[in-house]
Amino acid sequence: MTKIRLYLDEDSIKNSLVVALRNAGVDVITAAEANKLSCTDEEQLIWATEDNRVIYSFNVGDFCRLHILYMVEGRSHGGIILSKQRYSVGDRLRGILGLIDAVSA
Repeated sequence: MTKIRLYLDEDSIKNSLVVALRNAGVDVITAAEANKLSCTDEEQLIWATEDNRVIYSFNVGDFCRLHILYMVEGRSHGGIILSKQRYSVGDRLRGILGLIDAVSA
């Protein structure tokens, strides 16, 4: 099973989460590391897909809209994980790790 590789958009970048994910062996890159700060959501989704990554974001509305648009147009993307900001880093980490263990890329 191929493991999910993550891309954290600029809304979701939290250093403690990035460090925790890396310590857990997750392949993760941030928008800052990819030089994608200030890119549109669609540009970030395109980049993540081209790099075989699943995007992780708090931007529920825009990424739901993009996902629907992609499906209507018959396009595919690498995947989108959406979360609420109110969850602690530990809760986010457990959720992401649980998803990575349950689903392949």
